[in-house]
Amino acid sequence: MFGRGLLHCGRTPTTYEKAMFTVASLLVPTDFSDNAGQALSYAKELARATNSTLHLIHIVEPVVYPADWSYAQVGFADIEQELKDASTKEMEELAGKLKAEGFNVVTAVRMGRASDEICAYAKEQKISIISMGTHGRSGLEHFLFGSTTERVLRKAPCPVLAVRYDEDKKS
Repeated sequence: MFGRGLLHCGRTPTTYEKAMFTVASLLVPTDFSDNAGQALSYAKELARATNSTLHLIHIVEPVVYPADWSYAQVGFADIEQELKDASTKEMEELAGKLKAEGFNVVTAVRMGRASDEICAYAKEQKISIISMGTHGRSGLEHFLFGSTTERVLRKAPCPVLAVRYDEDKKS
């Protein structure tokens, strides 16, 4: 490693290569699942190798309710706030564990569509790499639910490491 966050292949890198491979920060979107935990494991290894800051983000998506529920809007804001509060608490616990392991950690909890918020955060914070899990859905399930990872891959302002979930490697 030459300087902060430079990956190399055993030779002195050129100025161009330094600019191309500098890794100062890694973003790990999490929903606190085993899948996200595997993506975090990859990010931790990269962060160790490059002395990078780990950014953790959790997105609370808006609660969707049928328009014909006359009483539906009463209390949905409360549910969203409770979800945000619970997520913030869980993020603080996760960040505490990572800091105890010696990592520099920044956390964020946002509201909105996950792919949009992940990309916006990456751009705002000048993130070097996004490491995120993917469920590997296909066919009808992919058509119905889509893929947050796929949308991030298309829109991200930086490289994205998509980590496919492997049940044999639960974190």
